[in-house]
Amino acid sequence: MKHIFDLDQLKESQKYISKRFGNQARTAIILGTGLGDITAIVEIKKAISYNEIPNFPISTTESHKGELILGKIGDQEVVIVSGRFHMYEGYSAAESTYIIHVLHSIGIHRLLITNAVGGVNPHYEEGDIVLVTDHINFFPENPLRGKNHADLGPKFPDMSVAYDQALISKAESAADQLGITIKKGVYFGWPGPSLETPAEYRMIHIVGGDIVGMSTVPEVIVARYYEMEVICFSIVSNVCFPKSKIKYTTVADVIAVVTASVHKLQPLIKHMLVH
Repeated sequence: MKHIFDLDQLKESQKYISKRFGNQARTAIILGTGLGDITAIVEIKKAISYNEIPNFPISTTESHKGELILGKIGDQEVVIVSGRFHMYEGYSAAESTYIIHVLHSIGIHRLLITNAVGGVNPHYEEGDIVLVTDHINFFPENPLRGKNHADLGPKFPDMSVAYDQALISKAESAADQLGITIKKGVYFGWPGPSLETPAEYRMIHIVGGDIVGMSTVPEVIVARYYEMEVICFSIVSNVCFPKSKIKYTTVADVIAVVTASVHKLQPLIKHMLVH
C-alpha cells in the first residue's frame, strides 16, 4: 500500500526551504484567487519559486504566482504561500496538499487560509468577508488516503473542531475594533473546475453550506492531521443563491471582485498577528 506521501521527498523539500528561510516562522498564510495583494502588509525578506524546490508541484491557476515568501508582519515572521494547488488542476488530493506537510516540517503550527467563494447564503453580497466556522467535504478523494506515517499524525484525525475557536474569537474581536463587518458561515468544498448549476447551488444551500469553493477543505484536513491551528477567511466573489441572483461568471470576474475587496481583509489579518 502506498503511503500518503513520500517521506524522503518531504525531507528534501524541507531541507531546501529551511536552508533559505530558517525555521523561525510559526504562521503561514495561504493566498487565494485574487488575494495576492495581501502581501502589501508583509515586509518581504526572501522568496523562492516553486520550480526551485525539490519535489514541489507547480501552481497553474490564474493569479497564483507560484512562490513561497518569507516576510514579517510586525515583529512576527510569516511564510506566505502565493499559489495553492487544486485537484481540478489534475493533482491528487495528496499532491494538492503536499504544501501543508512541508509547512509543518519547517515549523509552522498556525495556518491562515484565504479564498474566493460563491455565496449561497441569501444574506451575503459580493465582497463580503466570511469567517469560516466549519466545512462540508464534497471532494471525491481524501488527502490522507493511503498508508499513514504513524509517527507524524493519526490515521483518523478528529475534525469536530476543524477551525480554531480561539482564533475565530480573536478575528471577531479584531473586526469589531477595526469597524470591519464580517459574516460567519460554513464552507462547502466543490471539486470543480466547472462552476455549479443553479440546482447544485440550491442543494448546497439546503444541506447547510453558506459559501462554496474549490480548495481549502483538503488543506484543512491535513492541517488538523498535524493539529495545526486553522482559521479561514473567504471573500464572496459572486452571489449564487437564490437563482434570481445568479449571473454569468468568469475567472476574471472573480479576480476583479476579490481584488477590489482585499483592502478590508488586509488590516484584519495584520491586527490579528500584531496584537
